[in-house]
Amino acid sequence: MQGAITATTEPLGGSCHCGAIRYVLHWPGSATTIEARACGCSFCCKHAGTWCSHPKARLEIPAANRDSTVRYRFGTGTADFCLCSRCGVAPFVLSEIDARTYAVVNVNTLANLSAISIRQTKTDFAGEDTNSRLERRQRNWIPDVSIC
Repeated sequence: MQGAITATTEPLGGSCHCGAIRYVLHWPGSATTIEARACGCSFCCKHAGTWCSHPKARLEIPAANRDSTVRYRFGTGTADFCLCSRCGVAPFVLSEIDARTYAVVNVNTLANLSAISIRQTKTDFAGEDTNSRLERRQRNWIPDVSIC
């Protein structure tokens, strides 16, 4: 099983290190557990990317983030790692699939969670073909993403 973080019943706010990129994560249910995956790719290893998603979660991203956000694509070119242009932190990743935006959130950027409650499990998607990757994202990533 993957690592877990105990969530609160309130929406979870988060941001990059300097606060220029902010978001609100609405997790389904109350007092649930958020599964977290520490990706084993070279980018995520260097940026401590530990990602969470749920197909019934909702992510709100304020439009004000646009001035501070740099998007970075690599590998299959099917996802945008949203990085802060000031501090370099990647709070979330977006993937456009069939005209719908899906997302994962870096649990290390969530506010009000103790680092002690995070149990990381490494995940490796090496060898996964592009179609399988996109299908996995459609099943598991956050499908309700709004840029307000």
